[in-house]
Amino acid sequence: MTETDVNQQLAEAGSTAEMAEALRASGTVDELLAQIDSGEVVLTGEGGLLPGLIKLALERGLAAELTDHLGYAKGDPAGRLVPNARNGHTPKTVQTEAGPVALEIPRDREGSFTPRLVSKGQRRIGGLDDMIISLYAGGMTLRDIQFHLASTIGTELSHETISKVIDAIGEEVLAWQHRPLEPIYPVIYLDALIVKVKDGGHTRNKAAHIAVGVDTAGIKHVLGIWVQQNEGAAFWASVCADLANRGIKDVLVVCCDGLSGFPEAIAATWSQAAIQTCVVHLIRNALRFVSYSERACQVFCVSRCL
Repeated sequence: MTETDVNQQLAEAGSTAEMAEALRASGTVDELLAQIDSGEVVLTGEGGLLPGLIKLALERGLAAELTDHLGYAKGDPAGRLVPNARNGHTPKTVQTEAGPVALEIPRDREGSFTPRLVSKGQRRIGGLDDMIISLYAGGMTLRDIQFHLASTIGTELSHETISKVIDAIGEEVLAWQHRPLEPIYPVIYLDALIVKVKDGGHTRNKAAHIAVGVDTAGIKHVLGIWVQQNEGAAFWASVCADLANRGIKDVLVVCCDGLSGFPEAIAATWSQAAIQTCVVHLIRNALRFVSYSERACQVFCVSRCL
């Protein structure tokens, strides 16, 4: 099959799956995979196939942006009547999930062209930042992340760059934690989960206090997450006060467990709110006084009463 036939099949393919099938039928995929298996073609890293495809796509998009900015296509005689014109390229290397990509950023004579596809000063594109955050959340240190990126996809990032990526996400998390809330939530759920947290080089069990609110449209929202060494009514009182300071004026029903002092902590902030003990906690507490052989019957009786 000739190259013209392949191009015609790709043009007729309406979806990604159909395009992939057209490439497979043409034999192009088999030939490419054979070159990858033999080592003639590498997928990622410097000089890899995927960075090369990313380079072609980005440079084509940047050229289209410049054409839209100037108002005429390259080689169009109408460009002679326009004061601004193309003025070569500026080399720039960006880091991606597939490895480093060397780009040629187009310029104009007036210097008024501002690319949007790869912004000025941007050095990372794609999901590289998400990859760094995911590795850090998995417990890897900054040095481990640096070595992992270099050894797997050939992306060389400094320790300071990785640290800045993680710090930027920390600022977004703080902004989310302090965002304003709706004045009224019909229902709020308050509970704590024991999670493993990396603290001072050690992994420790800590209580993640979670508040979930149901708005007037019936949509659930995570209002906040607070990590503390242990769960306690005193800390829950500070959580309720923080929610009130962020805008919650009234709550109809607050669902919580049977922690001692919990209802008083809630009433100190929302005195008119009805406090509903969680059904799961209610059953669990009731089973403490029942022998193991009779628990199934007890669960059924409690469920019928509810």
